[in-house]
Amino acid sequence: MKNDKTSQNYTLNRRNFVTGIIPVIAGATIPSWASAKEIQQTREDNDFPGLITREKKPLNMEFPFPTLKNRITPNNQFFIRSHFNIPNIDATNWELEIGGNTNHVIKINLSELKKLPAKKVMATIECAGNGRANLAPKVKGLGWEQGGISNAEWTGVPLSVLLKKAGIKVGTVDIILEGNDEGMITEEPKSPGKIKFARSIPLNIAMQDHIIIAYEMNGKPLSAEHGFPARAIIPGWYGMASVKWLMKITASEKPFDGYWQTIEYAYWKRVEGLPTLTPVTTTLVKSEISRPVLFEAVPAGKPYQVRGAGWSGDSNLSKVEISTDKGNSWQPAKLIGPAIPFAWQLFEFEWVVPAKTGRYSLMARATDQNGKTQPMEHDLDRRTYMVNFISPIDVDVI
Repeated sequence: MKNDKTSQNYTLNRRNFVTGIIPVIAGATIPSWASAKEIQQTREDNDFPGLITREKKPLNMEFPFPTLKNRITPNNQFFIRSHFNIPNIDATNWELEIGGNTNHVIKINLSELKKLPAKKVMATIECAGNGRANLAPKVKGLGWEQGGISNAEWTGVPLSVLLKKAGIKVGTVDIILEGNDEGMITEEPKSPGKIKFARSIPLNIAMQDHIIIAYEMNGKPLSAEHGFPARAIIPGWYGMASVKWLMKITASEKPFDGYWQTIEYAYWKRVEGLPTLTPVTTTLVKSEISRPVLFEAVPAGKPYQVRGAGWSGDSNLSKVEISTDKGNSWQPAKLIGPAIPFAWQLFEFEWVVPAKTGRYSLMARATDQNGKTQPMEHDLDRRTYMVNFISPIDVDVI
């Protein structure tokens, strides 16, 4: 059954980009493996004062995507997603409990967690609603434009290590990750009173060694906004799975059907033609142009370096293509740097700007190594999530 598609609204809120920026105190860090060029670029990026405000209570802040210049997002520019107020956690009293369908219930404090064998994982985290501002008519939810996404190197302990310590029993199917943030949802669909943020992942995913409980981000302890003292990192999945302010891990003998698993962060999947609500999981293939920005004035007849990034949750990219004629033809962009699993890859394309002045439309289209390509339109079955359709950038050649 073929779905009707939404019409798209490609308007970038330039006023928000210019005036919605507020300082963020947390400083950026430079990974030890960064090249001299990346280090210099990171220092230049730190001149930007902060993030774009999407909501103040709870705090939701967008990465200024047009400033994208290198692979690692500085800590002070990493987007912030909160469902409730940020909890005030005293690290000296914090404990993580692992239990449920296990041989023992164990509790581990931050000092003990840091003594376990650590693993570093680079992972791009994208909010499941990133790009929602491009849907028309206007839909409910935060109006993310391009920047509900960032990339960092995370340090932590594989979740499998903790699960093995607790001893997973036969019959476990889901691992529930529960955060310390809580509140009531007062708009429809309302929550059944006060609830915590919780999501689950299947046991077979949880046991993969790139799934970690992180306590550092780009070599620095997590800030309060990013989940201090510890959070889950689920590479390749949308950000709602990477639960922050982690307090409890539960092995479950049945699939988890919590509020954030079935009512929110769920989409319609067609099962034998019938729509069935299904949890949002793997990040879809996508690319975005960071420069030029919408309605940028571009000099006629001169080369212009088009820049951006592409990503896919379960595969590396095979290519990114650029169209400068509203999708009538496509040319290959250059992918920058090596492919790193679960991390975005930057691209560039030298556009020979026409001598004729006027309005032009640029598009980026990513294809991953599984052969999946960005669509031209949003599928209504995805509701307001997994927004990966091609979003044109209109510019004025002058």
